[in-house]
Amino acid sequence: MEFFSQLQMFVSDLSGFVWGAPMLIMLIGTGVFLTLSLRGIQFTKLIYSLWLALVKRKEEGAEGDISNFQALMTALSATVGTGNVAGVATALAIGGPGAMFWMWVSGLLGMATKYGEAVLAVKYRVVDANGEMNGGPMYYISNGLNKWWLGAAFAVFASIAALGTGSMVQSNSVADVLQTSFGVPEWITGAVLLISCAVVLIGGIKSIGRVTGVLVPIMILFYIAGALLIVFMNLDQVPGAFALVFEKAFNPTAATGGFAGASVMLAVRMGVARGVFSNESGLGSSPIAAAAAQTSHPVGQALVSMTQTFIDTLIVCTLNGLVIIIAGGWSSGATGAGMTAMSFKSLLVGGDYIVSIGLALFAYSTILGWCYYGEKSIEFLFGERAVLPYRLVYIACIGVGAVMELNFLWLLCDLFNGLMAFPNLIGLLLLSPVIVKETKNYFADKTRESARSAAVTEPAR
Repeated sequence: MEFFSQLQMFVSDLSGFVWGAPMLIMLIGTGVFLTLSLRGIQFTKLIYSLWLALVKRKEEGAEGDISNFQALMTALSATVGTGNVAGVATALAIGGPGAMFWMWVSGLLGMATKYGEAVLAVKYRVVDANGEMNGGPMYYISNGLNKWWLGAAFAVFASIAALGTGSMVQSNSVADVLQTSFGVPEWITGAVLLISCAVVLIGGIKSIGRVTGVLVPIMILFYIAGALLIVFMNLDQVPGAFALVFEKAFNPTAATGGFAGASVMLAVRMGVARGVFSNESGLGSSPIAAAAAQTSHPVGQALVSMTQTFIDTLIVCTLNGLVIIIAGGWSSGATGAGMTAMSFKSLLVGGDYIVSIGLALFAYSTILGWCYYGEKSIEFLFGERAVLPYRLVYIACIGVGAVMELNFLWLLCDLFNGLMAFPNLIGLLLLSPVIVKETKNYFADKTRESARSAAVTEPAR
């Protein structure tokens, strides 16, 4: 027991170091650098990106395994989850309302990071023996920088993180919330999750893409509808909530109720860290899904991919945070999903059920998305023969996670999530000239196409 206690303390300290100031500076710094290099593409091309992602949805005749929309939904399935429900609450509980502002900053800058990740993922993707697209940080680091060892390091961290973050932690969250809200025994939840996930996961990325393409829009709209209803019912308090966010982003938050008080630096740290935990910009996970998209140019999918961070952080997290601030839940002393459920319930009858059902759906979809990330990382390391054994271990972990105490595993997940980011950010910065070049070529081609179309349709004089 003493050894385990010391090990837990060591992992906790190491995780705190990995997610400390150097990591946050690298994440924000990479976002700023890419924003400047790409001339604010997340702002100037946002409407066009949303049109590609939500209206056009797919590119006919292009190479890839799944449509642009399905790739986006697969990535969203892995990011819209406990980070939105519990992560936002944790940020507000520790950093105060000002943390929400810094979450927005990390999201806006993270859109440029997410864009860069997707450009490189498609640019350096390869086709395996089964005809499937393989891509992500391990490939663009290995093939773009010729540093296999650094790409392998990312793959190792990602494959381990997937078993915890994607499988055991998610099933445990679902089992806990269903047991608390509806009295469902944890072992039953574990068994149902294991079977329902196995049916989808055995089919690979095409099966995952079909399911997430239907499930993710429904679950996000369900949760957004509940939050929007609460916001509109309390519309008179919304200006005050925003004012509090902006005020506390630059001024310390005094102790009140169950809130211990927070400095500006603590608000910054919690906002950035929880924002990145939610949208995963910079961690390198979602470009693995982007690489599978049917697209004829890396920039086409990159524009779609950056809307993921916009939807996750600027919409879902913002609405969740507004409900918590309006309800005063941030100063209640509660934290995590419990704070979110309490806030929803205090403002809407049955609001806690919205949180419970939403969290269950979010966690289920996260299990699907992260399995794909983990098995593609394993395939990079050991080849296709290792995919099926890994997938079976991943599925088994779903059932085990539902009935386990996972405090130590949470620490390991945070640690390996952070370790994933280091090789990925190095790859992004060193390959940034490729990202800029691909972007210029894409929009130059679009300009020429528009000019040719205008010349053809212009009436003769």
